[in-house]
Amino acid sequence: MLSYRHAFHAGNFADVFKHVLLVQLVRALRGKDKPFCLLDTHAGAARYDLGSAPARKNREFADGIGRLWRQPGLSSELGDYLDRVRALNPDGELRWYPGSPRIARDLLRPNDRLILAELHPTEFPLLKAEFRNDRQVAAHHTDGYAALNAFLPPPERRGLVLLDPPYELKDEFERLAEAVRRIHRRWATGIAAVWYPILDRAPSLRLQRALQESGIPAILCAELGLYPYDGPPGLHGCGMIVVNPPWKLDETLDRLLPELLRCLRVGDAGQTRLEWLAPAP
Repeated sequence: MLSYRHAFHAGNFADVFKHVLLVQLVRALRGKDKPFCLLDTHAGAARYDLGSAPARKNREFADGIGRLWRQPGLSSELGDYLDRVRALNPDGELRWYPGSPRIARDLLRPNDRLILAELHPTEFPLLKAEFRNDRQVAAHHTDGYAALNAFLPPPERRGLVLLDPPYELKDEFERLAEAVRRIHRRWATGIAAVWYPILDRAPSLRLQRALQESGIPAILCAELGLYPYDGPPGLHGCGMIVVNPPWKLDETLDRLLPELLRCLRVGDAGQTRLEWLAPAP
């Protein structure tokens, strides 16, 4: 189908949630001297112009990064994330928003690697151009699920797989459950992070049950909901499932999720959730 364009949604509250968690995951990998590899299976365009017509159509960024941009008194973790956004906006005006590839690249050390997969015919040339002549980044015009077979396990034996598909297909959640099982079979020590939207509550709950029944240990689930889950159609919230989460990530998110809710909530609505779907061995 390939009709999804993230430019319409770049910098919204779901992006903020996803990228705040991504920064924490990469920071944890940097905690050891050995190099790591990060595979982003649905990479997108890497950077987005918030002044473009798609971004300005619904101005979703205004209720996401726009709420944090000049907000004082934020935690060091949110400040770390904001530094990644500021790096694209050196004049202090919010114009460009980094996608997950740009954020991850900003945090790589000299011996770390980034592998990017993107199938969309419009997004991929932008992604390729963003990292042209960058020896630490390899961009591939390929299906993200196929990339799991092609690139895992990496020679580094340490790292992260970020799965963030466009959710255009009805069976996307089922495909994700199988993808996580495949990652675990091929690379049992790797971190897998699955971002998902909460529109209809049922699909994400099915995904969580499937992973609980998979027998895979150490699965942490974090969610941020800004609107009632039984409300009118729309993006009510989002979540991320992390397999093999870094040590003390749960403690960090226990502080961060309420802070994100305070910064991004609309009126009195909103909720957070942090739960171990499967305990660490």
